[in-house]
Amino acid sequence: MASLPWVNAQQRSAATVAIDPDDIGGVVTSSKGPEAGVWVIAETSELPTKFARIVVTDDQGRYVLPDLPRANYQVFVRGYGLVDSARVGAKPGQHLDLKAVVAPEGRAAAEVYPANYWLSLMEIPKGDLSDKDVLLETKACYSCHQVGDRVTREISKNLGSYASSLDAWDHHVTVGPNGPGMSANFKRMGAQRKAYADWTDRIAAGAYPNAPPRPAGLERNLVISMWDWALPTSRRTDVAATDERTPAMNANGRVYGSIQSSDIIAVLDPRENAATQIKVPSSAPPIDTNTPASPFWGDEKIWQRSADPRSVTMDSHGRVWVTARIRPPQQQPAFCKDGAMNKFAKYFPLPGPSARQIEVYDPKTGQFTTIDSCFAADHNHFDDKGSIVFGQNNAIGWIDTVVFDKTHDARASQGWCPAVLDTNGDGTITEWTEPNQPIDPKKDHRIEFGCYGDAINPIDGSLWCSGIGVRDTKLVRIALGANPPQTCKAEVYVPPPDKMPLPGSGGVAIDSNGLVWQNWRGAHQMLSFDRRKCKVLNGPSATGQHCPEGWTVYTKPGPTFQGGPDYSSTDMLYMTEIDRDNTLGLGKDVVLSGDVNADSFFVVMPQGGQMTTLTLRVPYPLGFAARAASGRIDDSNAGWKGRGFWSSYSMYTPWHQEGGKGTRPKVVKFQVRPTPLAK
Repeated sequence: MASLPWVNAQQRSAATVAIDPDDIGGVVTSSKGPEAGVWVIAETSELPTKFARIVVTDDQGRYVLPDLPRANYQVFVRGYGLVDSARVGAKPGQHLDLKAVVAPEGRAAAEVYPANYWLSLMEIPKGDLSDKDVLLETKACYSCHQVGDRVTREISKNLGSYASSLDAWDHHVTVGPNGPGMSANFKRMGAQRKAYADWTDRIAAGAYPNAPPRPAGLERNLVISMWDWALPTSRRTDVAATDERTPAMNANGRVYGSIQSSDIIAVLDPRENAATQIKVPSSAPPIDTNTPASPFWGDEKIWQRSADPRSVTMDSHGRVWVTARIRPPQQQPAFCKDGAMNKFAKYFPLPGPSARQIEVYDPKTGQFTTIDSCFAADHNHFDDKGSIVFGQNNAIGWIDTVVFDKTHDARASQGWCPAVLDTNGDGTITEWTEPNQPIDPKKDHRIEFGCYGDAINPIDGSLWCSGIGVRDTKLVRIALGANPPQTCKAEVYVPPPDKMPLPGSGGVAIDSNGLVWQNWRGAHQMLSFDRRKCKVLNGPSATGQHCPEGWTVYTKPGPTFQGGPDYSSTDMLYMTEIDRDNTLGLGKDVVLSGDVNADSFFVVMPQGGQMTTLTLRVPYPLGFAARAASGRIDDSNAGWKGRGFWSSYSMYTPWHQEGGKGTRPKVVKFQVRPTPLAK
């Protein structure tokens, strides 16, 4: 009976948090009192696919988990400075106070820190490679998986016994389906690779990183919903929830993800909380058929595939466009090559090989249509005339979907352009010099460029490209003109050296005012570029460093390598997205970039006439690494509840996620409500 006063007090405090019949709410306290800025996580396996919803406590430790699907939930608390609380059963409509557990010591608390904080314990080794080269070689790993998660910071016993940690590392990087690539990258560091062994030795001896800051301010208004989809071996997911030009299209409808390693499109029906799969057809020969054995999967060829689907988007008809291999890469159509009558091939032939082409899935019929392309299709966007634009190395291409729907003729509906600078300054593109030739002031000049990330300026329709080479520095603009390819005209911009401490460009996106945003993978930076400020646009000096006045830098806060300079961030921003339509809930033209080593989105947003930055963290399960995203409006009259910003867990190695082997990737919906207690 002595415990009854405490129980009654607990029930009274929970009851002070207003909830609806489909909510769970209460107060989180620990031995130190109310816990502000910690996460409350509700998870269930009773729905057709595993589901979780995550919220953050307010400054008094209060929380509301809103609008939960009817099920029994396991609820627990996670937060920096804590260890996970015991899971407590609960149902929607229940008031539930939760007891947080203060970590007994720093190492226990650090178990839930993001990978980038654990990596900050590594020192940059001195040797033949410069500090910057070591950083770039390390960040090359992030494209596939995190560095600093449990799998990488601890030497697994199932790898066997070795004379030293360095010997274990030398073996560790050779195993699994990407072993040859990892091993080659590791060997490039020579003797300096011992820094990895020293790092894991220090962690094994008890070292742990400083704590990240808890969510604060607007970060506490975040609501995260996530559903399991795809397979435990599925790598790399891009997401499409709507037509980005009209984000209310496909309201409340299915969300689609291209799953590269599994030859499938993953599908989530958020109304039914159900995940399914669609097999992507292909006539291409299989790849990754002879990969090294995995310590997790043995000799199973988990990445063997033919279609290799990567990027996905949705058109105004609700059709799903996915880049995929429909044929052997070497079988480039004749109309792409030198000597063809096609005007684009005459101007700039694309002899191939072409890694991927295009498939269109129609949910109404359940049928796929294939489109052979001369360019290697990857990331893409629709323009306002119905063309879908793709980037590849040294060219940008497009499919005119209006023409294709009428003719089903791949040749007649596609085009492409190289990047030729107007270096003679006459306003048109005529005879040019090649990239390996010196610039002739009497001629124009073609440049080589990457276009992993592409974007379309909503103001003037120009196309913008950003590469992903580890030392790439370019931002390229291509205006198609009235009669492409003859009227295609390019411009190239490079940040001034003082605004680019470490090279390595990434994604690109453009806001509703035409301001261009580009994230940098080498440094933890987001750069904006305003072409309207440029004094020079063409001529012999317009070769990159001619518009320093156009660039503004926003630096992501976060840890650095131990003892390293400010630019030695352990983060990596992967792609850039612009929320032009306030689908997230932070306002229009908010800039987001997935930090693949930090379980988060980095946000740059206008607020009170200034630009401010936020971190939107996914605390559970550890291992969130975002690539593409898709904002959708389900009900414009429903406030924050009618909007959502969709992304996914997109590592190549879902078995690195918290939960280990058997854990599936997740599709994730982000919403920002007005307050942490909005219901």
